[in-house]
Amino acid sequence: MPKLNAVLETALYVDDLDRARSFYEDSLGLTLLLHNQRMCAFDVGGRSVLLLFVRGGSTEPITTPGGTIPPHDGQGPLHIGFAISAEELEAWERRLKECAIPVESRVTWSRGGTSLYFRDPDGHVLELVTPGLWATY
Repeated sequence: MPKLNAVLETALYVDDLDRARSFYEDSLGLTLLLHNQRMCAFDVGGRSVLLLFVRGGSTEPITTPGGTIPPHDGQGPLHIGFAISAEELEAWERRLKECAIPVESRVTWSRGGTSLYFRDPDGHVLELVTPGLWATY
């Protein structure tokens, strides 16, 4: 069987693209790669891309010079886990507090990892997780 190498892109669907863009840029420090009226894309650690689409704005195919992107959309609160180093956990806790982002839960996993759970302005559950959650991380 052919091998999958990684999850390259993850998408969230948001109600207010400017508000979401500000949150991910200003609060989480992600670097903007692309922005237009339909979506924006952020670099995550130089290894993956977070896509934010306006909810309902991608329900029609998009024709590009290279081919057609199929329609997609999503509803309800989704979940993304961001990998962080164990050494940066306390700094992230301080950063979230500085940005008035409440931590909903802190979990210590049996393998030794720690997760902090919080929400973005659209109610998506975000997780900052140190190594030791999964056998692969």
